[in-house]
Amino acid sequence: MQLLNTLFIAASALATLTAATKAASSTPKSPNKVHFINQDSTPRTIHFTPQIGTPSIASLSLNASGSATVPFPIGWIGNWYSVSKGRKNIPGMLGEVRFDGYAGATYFDVSAIVNPDDNEGVKMLMPMKGQKPMSGCPDFTTRCGNAYNKWDDVQTMATLEKELICFVGNGGKESDGKRGRVGRRFVEA
Repeated sequence: MQLLNTLFIAASALATLTAATKAASSTPKSPNKVHFINQDSTPRTIHFTPQIGTPSIASLSLNASGSATVPFPIGWIGNWYSVSKGRKNIPGMLGEVRFDGYAGATYFDVSAIVNPDDNEGVKMLMPMKGQKPMSGCPDFTTRCGNAYNKWDDVQTMATLEKELICFVGNGGKESDGKRGRVGRRFVEA
């Protein structure tokens, strides 16, 4: 009887493992990605904060003048900030994103609300291919009119692209970022 129970338990475990492996391999791979580009010679760590209910993403070490690509799960909502090597881990400018949102679009912005004095972290966020619309500015030493500066700003950008570029550090790329703004009441009931 003991041998029969042991065989039954082993067979059940094997069936469970096989089902889990099949489920994992059939889960669709997410096309959502952010390409991080460090524009200067300061190494940085990118810290991710998911919205409750979306998966955590491990921090990313970004080499001086380096780049790295981070995949994001389907439907991920959250933000990230950059901490320069040798600095305290204090949130600064935020890159914010909602992948696979309304109508399948990607919604994003750069936010100066948490720490408007950060002039070393996240600078600009834009679609990988079209590079417009763009959120953020190359320099935050003066007020950036293309980022969230107060809670009620209308600065959310939208794209159908699934890959974004996020520039961090100093040495930015100019862009007007004027197209693609999303008004507050863009959904009709």
